[in-house]
Amino acid sequence: MRQLLGKSAVIYFAVIILAASCKGKDEGWIRINQLGYRPGDVKVAVFMGKGSNELQSFRVIDAVTGKLVLEKTGISESAPMEPFTSCYRLSFTELNAEGLYRIEAGKAVSPEFRIADDVYAGTADFLLTYMRQQRCGFNPWLNDSCHVHDGYVIYGGKDDSMHIDVTGGWHDAADYLQYVATSANATYQMLYSFSSNPTSFGDEYLANGLEGKDNIPDVLNESKWGLDWLIKMNPAPDVMYNQIADDRDHIGFRFPNADTANYGKGPERPVYRCTGKEQGLFGYKNRATGIASTAGKFASAFARGSSVYGAIDGEYSELLRAKAVAAFDYGLRNPGSCQTAPGRAPYFYEEDNWVDDMELAAIELYRLTGDAYYLEHAVAFGRQEKITPWIGADTARHYQWYPFMNMGHPVIASESGTAGHREEFLGYMKEGLQLLEARGKKNPFLIGVPFIWCSNNLVAATLTQAHLYRSISGDNSFRELEAAHRDWLFGCNPWGTSMIVGLPENGDYPVNTHSSYVLRGEQVPGGLVDGPVYSTIFNNLKYIYLSEEDEYSRFQTSLAVYHDDFADYSTNECTMDGTACLIYYLSSMQNANAGEK
Repeated sequence: MRQLLGKSAVIYFAVIILAASCKGKDEGWIRINQLGYRPGDVKVAVFMGKGSNELQSFRVIDAVTGKLVLEKTGISESAPMEPFTSCYRLSFTELNAEGLYRIEAGKAVSPEFRIADDVYAGTADFLLTYMRQQRCGFNPWLNDSCHVHDGYVIYGGKDDSMHIDVTGGWHDAADYLQYVATSANATYQMLYSFSSNPTSFGDEYLANGLEGKDNIPDVLNESKWGLDWLIKMNPAPDVMYNQIADDRDHIGFRFPNADTANYGKGPERPVYRCTGKEQGLFGYKNRATGIASTAGKFASAFARGSSVYGAIDGEYSELLRAKAVAAFDYGLRNPGSCQTAPGRAPYFYEEDNWVDDMELAAIELYRLTGDAYYLEHAVAFGRQEKITPWIGADTARHYQWYPFMNMGHPVIASESGTAGHREEFLGYMKEGLQLLEARGKKNPFLIGVPFIWCSNNLVAATLTQAHLYRSISGDNSFRELEAAHRDWLFGCNPWGTSMIVGLPENGDYPVNTHSSYVLRGEQVPGGLVDGPVYSTIFNNLKYIYLSEEDEYSRFQTSLAVYHDDFADYSTNECTMDGTACLIYYLSSMQNANAGEK
C-alpha cells in the first residue's frame, strides 16, 4: 500500500499566525492558486476580509530575496461574500518573471507560490492515479481483484437472472456502483485529452495498472480499460446495460476486494439492462424515457476510440467503429433519457437530456467516416440544446443535465469543415460562457456555477468549455473567467484548499475524504472531490453529518459550504468522472507550458 503525506503543516503558517494576532474585528486572508502560475497566465489573487478592511494597495514580494517586485494601488472592491464584508480581486498578471513570491495586502500575507513554465507538469498523469485506484476487476492499488463474478441480468425479460460477464471498468466514487453514463463520458474525455495533447502523458504503468513501461501512454491504457468494459456492457447491437449494482452497496466502508454487499445471488451483482422505461426495485423509481442518452455515450466513446486506435491496433479500431455505428443507430430508434436506477434511497443520476449525447456521437462518427449523414444529424441535434441547461441556472437535480460539458459543440466547430457551422456552434459556446461570466460577477471569485452536488464537476466543465472556445475561436474575452475557475480548484476559494487530493504535494488539500481508503490510513491521490454545495443541500441530505470539528468553520460562506470530513459525502467524496473530465484541461496547460495556448 502506498501512502501520501498529509496536509503541509507549514503552507498556511504565516496566515494562521497573522490571523491569531488580530485582536480587533478586522481580519483578512489572501487566496491564491497553490500550484502556481505560468508566466503568460492571467494571475489574480482574492483578498477576503471581515470588518472594515479598506485596501488601497497590495504588494508582491520575492520570497527568496524579500524585495518588492510589484506594487499596485487604486484597486477596486468586488462583490462581498458574507461573512466577508470586504473583498478585492488582486490582479498581478503583468508579473511574468519566474520565481517564488508572496502577496501582502493590509495585514494579510498569502502563502508562497511559484511562477514558472512547468507548474502543471505531470498533473494530468497524476489524475490517472485515482482512475487506477478506482478500477474494478483487477485493482492495481490493492494488487488484488474484486467483483469478478459480475453479474446477473435484471430488467432483461426472458434473460432475467442470466449470468453475464461484465467484470472491469471503474467504481463510480467511494461506493462500488458502476454506471455507463459516467464511465463512457470518462473514457471519451481521456481519449479526447490524448488526441488533443499526446505529449502531455507519460508511460510509467502497464495495461493492468501496475508500475512498468509498455511503450503505450498511461492515458491510453486507462482509456482501453474503459473501452473494454463498455464493449461488455453493449454485447450486441440491440442490447445495452446501464448499471452494475445499486444502493444496497451502501452498507459502510470496506475495501472492494472485501465487499460484503448482498444482492441475493451470492457474489454476483445485478446488471441493469436498458429498457427505456422507469426502473427501481424498491420504493423509488427513476424517470427514464428512452435509451438514446446511453446509446449516444457508447457511440461517442467507441468512435473516438476507433480513431485513436486506428494507428495502434487496426482490428480493435474496426471493432470499435462497428460498435459506434450500431450504438448510434440504436439511439436513433430509442430517443429519450436512460437514467440510473435508485434502490432504497431516493438518489440517482437524474439525467433528463439526451440530444447532446447523440450530437457528440454523430459528429464523432462524421469525423471517423466522413459521411455527411452523421454531420446532418450532429447539427440537428446540436440545435436542439444550444446551451447545457445547468449553465445560468440557480440549481438542478443530481446530474440532471449530463455530461456537464457538451463536447459536441467544439467538435462540430473544429471538425465540420463548414465556416457557418463553426461560427454557429462557437456562438452557442460563447453564449454559455457569457451566462457563466454574468453569474460569476456576483461573487469575488468570479465563480459562475451553481453550488449543487458535484459543483467541482461543473467547474471542470467550465474550464473545458472556456479553453476550447478560446483555442478554436482565438477570442480571449473569457481568459479571466477561465483563470478564476482554474484557480478555484487549487486554493483560490474561501477555504484556501485545493480540491484535488495530493495536488500540489506541499499544499493544503483534502485528506479526510469520504473513502474506505482514508479510514484505513490511505489516501485517494489525484481524486477531484465533489466540491462545495449550498448549505440548504448539505442540511437536507439523508445520512450526512460531520465527524469532527469543522476546521473551515470560519470560512463557510452564505454562498456555499465545504468540509474536509469523511462523513460529508456531499462535498468531500471524489468522483471518477469529475476527475477524468479535468484531465483535458490540465493536459492542455502542460502542453502549452510556454504561456497561454
